[in-house]
Amino acid sequence: MISWLKRARWRVRRMRVVAKYGSLGGVPVFFANSFPKSGTHLLVQVLQGLARLGPAVDSGLPAVLTYDGPTGQPRPLDAILGDLRRFLPGDVAYGHLHAQPEVVSLLTQAGAASFFIYRDPRDVVVSHVHYVTDMEPDHVHHHHYRYELKTFDERLQTSIVGRPEIDVPFPDIRGRFEPYLGWLDSPEVLALQFEDFITQQNETLLRVLEHARGRGFPIIVGEQEALEVLKSAIDPRKSPTFRSGSVGTWRESFSEEHKTLFKEISGDLLVRLGYERSGAW
Repeated sequence: MISWLKRARWRVRRMRVVAKYGSLGGVPVFFANSFPKSGTHLLVQVLQGLARLGPAVDSGLPAVLTYDGPTGQPRPLDAILGDLRRFLPGDVAYGHLHAQPEVVSLLTQAGAASFFIYRDPRDVVVSHVHYVTDMEPDHVHHHHYRYELKTFDERLQTSIVGRPEIDVPFPDIRGRFEPYLGWLDSPEVLALQFEDFITQQNETLLRVLEHARGRGFPIIVGEQEALEVLKSAIDPRKSPTFRSGSVGTWRESFSEEHKTLFKEISGDLLVRLGYERSGAW
């Protein structure tokens, strides 16, 4: 449930934008979707920067999730769709959503500007270990990672192979990523690699601007000024789950055994995502 205070703040922000621009009619809902631990907050910050370029509103509403946080169980599709339908023109929102047909249909219709960010799954599993073990005590797997698994190597192995022995859904890394792959096949969704925000920042931010513009967002400043605004919106210190934001740090954490295990589990996932040309890495 959304608290009355969040709703009130949301309404106030919308009224201020309407007072400034006259209307939010025709402006899309901006939705930042991501595979978990792939730069969610970075993408959200960029989209929130759009509010300094034209009629957009930081909704401030909770993430829309495929899984319930406290229990780890899948949420009903109707609940997910209900969460998405509450957003209004100009709202900036985010979540971790599988590419279920009904969800894809809603987030690719006219009136939506959808983005999907993903990251090298090898860096994802390393980040996942640190997040579940040290940063999120309410996570459904925290106790297991923190107190039952004794070493980083054991925790990393678990993040690769999952926990098929328990009732809470936690498949291996390939199984966790496969439900998101459909977002890569939708031309109405701008798919972005986290690494590109680090190594090709200007080009990537321009892609974000063009996608927003193409979906109906009227940018009121020039391209270079807009680019600088979005760059200034990125502030890792404001991300509650930020740890390092580095690229390729899996090399420092993977043993040869982890590499062999990851290759067995992931199959052609890295090739499909564009991170390797073959399994010989």
